[in-house]
Amino acid sequence: MRIVVDAMGGDRGPEVTVKGCVDASKELDVEIILVGKEEIIKKELDKLEYNGRNISIVNADDVITNEDKPVMAIRRKKNSSMVIGLKMVKDKEGDAFISAGNTGALLTGGLLIVGRIKGIERAALAPVYPTKKGISLLVDAGANADCKPNYLYQFALMGSIYAEKVLGKKNPKIGLVNIGIEEGKGNELTKGAFELLSKSSLINFYGNVEARDIPEGLVDVLVCDGFVGNVILKLTEGLAFSIFSMLKEEFLRTPVTKFGALLLKPGLKNFKNKLDYTEYGGAPLLGVRGGVIKAHGSSDAKAIKNAIKQAKTFVEKDVLKLIEESISDLGGNNDFE
Repeated sequence: MRIVVDAMGGDRGPEVTVKGCVDASKELDVEIILVGKEEIIKKELDKLEYNGRNISIVNADDVITNEDKPVMAIRRKKNSSMVIGLKMVKDKEGDAFISAGNTGALLTGGLLIVGRIKGIERAALAPVYPTKKGISLLVDAGANADCKPNYLYQFALMGSIYAEKVLGKKNPKIGLVNIGIEEGKGNELTKGAFELLSKSSLINFYGNVEARDIPEGLVDVLVCDGFVGNVILKLTEGLAFSIFSMLKEEFLRTPVTKFGALLLKPGLKNFKNKLDYTEYGGAPLLGVRGGVIKAHGSSDAKAIKNAIKQAKTFVEKDVLKLIEESISDLGGNNDFE
């Protein structure tokens, strides 16, 4: 199995990406292909305890930055680490591609280079969302701001397959994010999606889920359009950061609160770990003809290692084939082809 990794993507640079790949090569039975500026990658490999096995390098002279416009970058930077990596997946030279780089460019490249699965109308970004009961899968989290009911139905189907095969959720419950739990609530999009989801025999549909109930973990897969999903994701990230900042201020206020913080430290650390994105790897782009995983922009070595582990499971469980088989009779227009 060959996992292709964008060595130049991410806020922390090649240092943490290369380390994450080396750590993964020691634990996982996979071949890792680092794509990027060869001289820089070799320099980082030389700093680590690395025996030269399971890791190879494909040189790419260019880099797509976060400031680049996605479509223009994919079309013009043909020799970038992201474009070359995606082409390797398309050409079956790699089984999956991981990047912590420009999200918009990765989504665009996934569609224009790798291409959509036949019958899938829109690909969706599906990150893991920490909840009181464990984790849920959020589909879509930003790839499609404007959707039709059928898109959400396909998101639910793909999310169900991924949740079961990769996240280990047996007969996963699917919830539709809405402004109320009652049938008939919401706008035309959610009303139409509810009708499709409730009639489907291919998924285990729970019903509508309000935003305040999302952290409770009522369902295994949360379905919504990319606009709503991205707001949920960014609000949660911001809220978690603010809560921890406020707690730190309060705990450091007096000697008594400092002592209390010392007593609570193990519990607080465990709580923080449950919200740590590095535990979950990255967000798959479901619906494209290859494994494409978006790692968090600020990923550290641990997050990269877990993204590789996630990609390995994705390939081993043959998620693409399962989606293709489930979607084959649903139609759809592949207007990127």
